[in-house]
Amino acid sequence: MRTGPGQAIFTDVPAVAPKRTGLLQKVYNSRADYLYVLPAVVVMLIVIAYPVYYTIELSFFKTPASLQLKDKIFVGLDNYVAILTSASFWKVTWQTMVWTFLSTVFAFLLGLGAALALHRDFMGRGILRALLLIPWVVSAVAASYVWKWLYHSDFGAIGALAVQLGLTSEPINFIDNTQTVLYSLIVVNVWKEFSFAMIMLMAGLQTVPDQQLRAAQVDGANAWQRFWHVTFPHLRGVSTVTVLLLMVQNFNSFIIPWIMTGGGPAGASDIWITHIYQYAFGRQRWGQGAAYAVILFLVMMVLGYFYVRALTRGDEKRQGA
Repeated sequence: MRTGPGQAIFTDVPAVAPKRTGLLQKVYNSRADYLYVLPAVVVMLIVIAYPVYYTIELSFFKTPASLQLKDKIFVGLDNYVAILTSASFWKVTWQTMVWTFLSTVFAFLLGLGAALALHRDFMGRGILRALLLIPWVVSAVAASYVWKWLYHSDFGAIGALAVQLGLTSEPINFIDNTQTVLYSLIVVNVWKEFSFAMIMLMAGLQTVPDQQLRAAQVDGANAWQRFWHVTFPHLRGVSTVTVLLLMVQNFNSFIIPWIMTGGGPAGASDIWITHIYQYAFGRQRWGQGAAYAVILFLVMMVLGYFYVRALTRGDEKRQGA
């Protein structure tokens, strides 16, 4: 098309999408920066990568009668087949799911309620906040022994109080009863963990704009509507991270169930981590214990993937903008 002097020529230029850089290319481009973290990487390879590799290798072997690892017997996938086909595995898996789900849900909800309460200005808020942090900072070992005494069927304080108040005719058997032991341990675990959820959610509440809350109140929104439509959307990111961290911690929780019950009575409070310990160090079945640990490791990897996705979601949105 011919144009006169001084006339601009406009052509439609197709938009070219920016080329995405792969992970290896990013590492190569920043290769000089990685020299600064090389010592830390070497330490992690020694204390983390090698034990993971050796555990995976050991899961394919049978523990010899002599208990000498140099004489271990290669059995392939037999350890995994034996675990996955055993009735105890599915019983312990169910108990682990109950333990993890209930501990995570109630610790999060209790932490959310405490965070919302402490977000308001009132006299003594600092003292109350310090008191609610005690469960989180106290040693898990000390807390387990204290709660074990509180739950004692003969001279436990909780059972004695229930009798004095007329709630029961005799002290309640909390941790020596197969029907109540797991839920009694969940109560202890929730008491120990809710402070962590409270801290995380209190930090998230600082990001909620006061202007939006006041505007919603002016528009006639009640307290629940302000929370659900204004406050909670700003807590969605930190809530996801908190729930994932609680799940990871509960899957790996060992101290409370082991000290208080040792997995008993009759395996009623056994979860994966205590069962792995009993296999490896109680029965000296290192191969099956290692296979159990690999299964737990795979579950942790899945949760870790979602945790990293939750942390990097904001970065991906900013890069795409």
